[in-house]
Amino acid sequence: MPTQLEATMVLQNGMHFRGSAGSGHAISTDYPMGSPTSAGSTPLELLLMSLAACSGGSMAVLLRKAKQQVGGIEVRATGKRRDEHPTCLTDISLEFVLRGERIDPSAVQQAMTLSEQHLCPVWAMLKGSTRIEASFRIEGAGAHAM
Repeated sequence: MPTQLEATMVLQNGMHFRGSAGSGHAISTDYPMGSPTSAGSTPLELLLMSLAACSGGSMAVLLRKAKQQVGGIEVRATGKRRDEHPTCLTDISLEFVLRGERIDPSAVQQAMTLSEQHLCPVWAMLKGSTRIEASFRIEGAGAHAM
């Protein structure tokens, strides 16, 4: 049986929305329309953050199972937005930066493939309509083991 998720967003002023999810967590979004200040991330920034968190989380789980000694994972997501309406993202680049000693690049590549094909629902939803390129880089030892 499918799981139902919930979210509610309420307009505060201008284009600033304050919302909450069924889990009880709150968030603010804004689309400042030329204003130098904003009360939150834009919805497309949140989409990039969601993809980064989802894919990074699945990578962490898979690399732990593969007994890789990853000290940290940083996921950098960038997107190109088209100028015409709807101003959706046409291309997304994901870069996984892994920190640790003796991390096997083939294990990282396999985890990245499994994240895309089987585990990350955000990636699965986006890849049908948006080009997503993923890469990874391994850096020296991290401060804490995962």
